Amino acid sequence: MKPMRMIGACALIALLGAPTLHADVRTQEKSQVKFEGVLGRVVGFFGGKAAKEGIVTTVALKGDRKMTSSEYGGQIIDLAEEKVYDLNIKDKTYTVKTFAEIRKEMEEAARRAKEQAEESEPSSAKQPEGQPEKQYEIDFSLKESGQKRNINGYGTREVVMTIVVREKGKTLEQGGGVVMTANSWLGPRIAEMKQLSDFDRRYFEQIHGPMMGDAQQMAMALAMFPAMKSAMERFQQENVNLDGTPILTVVTFQGVKNPEQAGAKTEEDTPSMPKIGGMLGGLGKKFGKKKSDSGSTEATGGADKSRVTILTMNHEVLSVTPSATAADVGVPAGFKQK
Repeated sequence: MKPMRMIGACALIALLGAPTLHADVRTQEKSQVKFEGVLGRVVGFFGGKAAKEGIVTTVALKGDRKMTSSEYGGQIIDLAEEKVYDLNIKDKTYTVKTFAEIRKEMEEAARRAKEQAEESEPSSAKQPEGQPEKQYEIDFSLKESGQKRNINGYGTREVVMTIVVREKGKTLEQGGGVVMTANSWLGPRIAEMKQLSDFDRRYFEQIHGPMMGDAQQMAMALAMFPAMKSAMERFQQENVNLDGTPILTVVTFQGVKNPEQAGAKTEEDTPSMPKIGGMLGGLGKKFGKKKSDSGSTEATGGADKSRVTILTMNHEVLSVTPSATAADVGVPAGFKQK
């Protein structure tokens, strides 16, 4: 799991803050997560319309309240009350949890996930006793592609961010690793969308604590992940113009096998994800391969058989309205608390 935490830490570099705005807003957004391989076909079969076409969500923000709703459910976050309201659209009911209760649940879930990962980690992926733990390095790239598109009435340009986590001292091809690519199509700056991202940051900080908000925390992060320093330097050197609002973002996670894994012939040794950490390797083995009707296993990452796409996430802004009412962020009429 360390590589995934490192990717998350580096991705935060892109969340450089701006002054808080105070505008109400309503948006329509579309999100879709596509898994590859066996899991992708299972999700596609049982997930119905949501899995095949994605989910269209209405987001309304007014003051310290944000409502997120779709045909499948809804949620209200109140930063002043420090409460979250989860809405059951079908039953017209809702439940309420405090931020303190959510924090406790998340801590317990993280503890259980860690225990399960340790229990399920295959012996082949565990570090032999007496040998030092593998170290990882990060390569970071942020570039303008030069491509332009008109998306939902907005003129956009593409910025590509790539984060690579690989074994220290080896290239990605030599040691395998994980690659996250984010293709962001930036339109003109939409002030109200910045207010939404600022609200999400405030909620994150109220649940988890400040997000590297001061020099001491930044120093601690750099000490834990020295590669972040070079990533931040590269971020500044690229001098990419990030002024604008992401109208469409496509994030792809890929696993890259090392030569030994790529050349394996048995089904057990043909994971489409390098064995980096127990849970990560297990996910790759389950999600990154697919079998044809003839029973052969083939990679889903294109011509390069050593690189396999695990999942792809799409998020698109369909429309933005610079206003919202109290009713837009309130519990709908007729709903009862469970």
